[in-house]
Amino acid sequence: MKNLTSYLSLIFVLFVTLSYGQISPGDLSQSHAHLEGMSNCTKCHELGAKVLSSKCLECHDEIQSLIRQKKGYHASSQVINQDCFKCHSDHHGRKFDMIRFDQQAFNHNQTGYNLEGKHKTIDCKSCHVADKINDPKIKKRKNTFLGLDQQCLSCHDDFHQKTLSNDCNLCHGMDAFRPASKFDHTTADFKLEGKHKLVDCVKCHNLTKKNGKDFQQFSNIPSSDCKSCHKDPHNMQINGLCSQCHTEQSFSLFIGKGRFNHNTADFKLKGSHKKVDCFSCHSKTSNPTLVFQDQINKKENDCSSCHADNHNGKYGNECVKCHQESSFLALKPMKFFNHSVTDYPLEGKHLDVDCKKCHTERFSKPIAFNACSSCHQDYHRGEFKKNGLSPDCKTCHSLENGFDYSLFTIEKHQETTFPLEGAHTATPCFACHVSEKRWTFKNLGSACIDCHKDIHQGFINKKYYPDNDCKTCHENEAWSMVKFDHQKTKWPLEGKHLEVACKDCHFETSKNSTIKKQTFSSLDSKCASCHENIHDKQFAINGVTDCKRCHSPNSWFPNNFNHNNTAFPLEGRHAEIACSKCHKPETKNGKTKVIYKIKQFKCIDCHS
Repeated sequence: MKNLTSYLSLIFVLFVTLSYGQISPGDLSQSHAHLEGMSNCTKCHELGAKVLSSKCLECHDEIQSLIRQKKGYHASSQVINQDCFKCHSDHHGRKFDMIRFDQQAFNHNQTGYNLEGKHKTIDCKSCHVADKINDPKIKKRKNTFLGLDQQCLSCHDDFHQKTLSNDCNLCHGMDAFRPASKFDHTTADFKLEGKHKLVDCVKCHNLTKKNGKDFQQFSNIPSSDCKSCHKDPHNMQINGLCSQCHTEQSFSLFIGKGRFNHNTADFKLKGSHKKVDCFSCHSKTSNPTLVFQDQINKKENDCSSCHADNHNGKYGNECVKCHQESSFLALKPMKFFNHSVTDYPLEGKHLDVDCKKCHTERFSKPIAFNACSSCHQDYHRGEFKKNGLSPDCKTCHSLENGFDYSLFTIEKHQETTFPLEGAHTATPCFACHVSEKRWTFKNLGSACIDCHKDIHQGFINKKYYPDNDCKTCHENEAWSMVKFDHQKTKWPLEGKHLEVACKDCHFETSKNSTIKKQTFSSLDSKCASCHENIHDKQFAINGVTDCKRCHSPNSWFPNNFNHNNTAFPLEGRHAEIACSKCHKPETKNGKTKVIYKIKQFKCIDCHS
């Protein structure tokens, strides 16, 4: 079957070739003349069928490219689905124009470029000319409508010569290039306000020649300051921007107060100077070459040239050393001030005192300084008054060391009604003179109990220290030094008792030496009340052991004991034997005692 089809096709071609003159509808147009001949039919025609648009686009790739980009007339929805031969038929002779349409009735909007304004009235050939086509292949074609760019500058000369954007539509409309109806001066770097709105454009945008062509400058025009366009009526005597003092409504309207940057002048405004009306310092004049020029070379520190000296020259003319521009009453730190030029030179602690501590009002107001009490309160609350007058602080205090240091010495203390003696000389002052965190020196009392607690109250009979006079027993040298005469009691001290400390008999203390109990008048005088009875009940008579029968206060040695008064008098060699040879210790119930009461005295009991 396949071979049959090929055979029939060959027969058909031969037939067409032999009978071309009889079947061709006519000659092709000049542009398609190279396709003449029976062997080229299939380049445009499908065998036995009509012309296919796809075959047209295989040759006309510039149209195919525009369709793919969805640009131009052939890509419009009204054209893209139509067959090419509907508009571009052929075989009508060599001189037949295949591109034929009613230009007047042609809907240019279908090309993707709507004709507006002046473009509606322009003849097609005014735009569709070879000179405005960039593609060299299309440029060679005659009477073509392809190849134009939609950018304005592809047809029109760039009047601005690349000084502005290439998009002319930002400023211009289609009706006319002048005026630039779309341009809004508020979007420019220099916005028109006031009188500028009434100025003709050419006043600022000069008409000149550039590259041999007419040119009007619209970009890179200096506008940072008025002097870029306007002559400076102040002859460059005033620095800064004109807009600080003037507005675009009128040059004669002055708005400089509070806005002019005075720092551009030689005199910088600070503090209260910023609030002063300009014409408080400057003379009023309508002459622009003189206005604000009357204070040139004025020094910022030359206060006296404008302000009256309230100090009458006493402190010199350098007001800025003390005063600030925020206010004459607001002063700078005054540590630099030489107080020696005043009637009261500063010394010692006064050198570090803040000026405002003394000068609560203006510094120039006189201050009384004849006595310390003129500034300082009497800490002692009149304790040292005599005849209604308190002595000056400098009697005891100095400026060098302050109030914490006193010139009152121990030697001076000895001249008081309470001279210091013994341990009192080593006692710190605050131990006696600080009460409730405040120093006091008068009416402290001179009796011991005025400062010291009487620990014996209720324990010792008042007859031994009348009027609570501690000095009856104690001395100033030390409380432990007691001079009490024990002979006045019912139990005079003898022998070793004279060497014993009072507290050993009269005080019962804890481990940390705190007194737990003290006993004086009710203290038992029996030996066993203080001393341990190591003999137990061996020598007791009626349950009482009288140590004095053997011992004396001078020593524990039994000087009063006489062995001959016992049931076993010592005779012969017995008198030479040590007591321990016969009287041996015995431990019973955990207690050891020496046995002195021997029940039997047979020789065999000791001698074997």
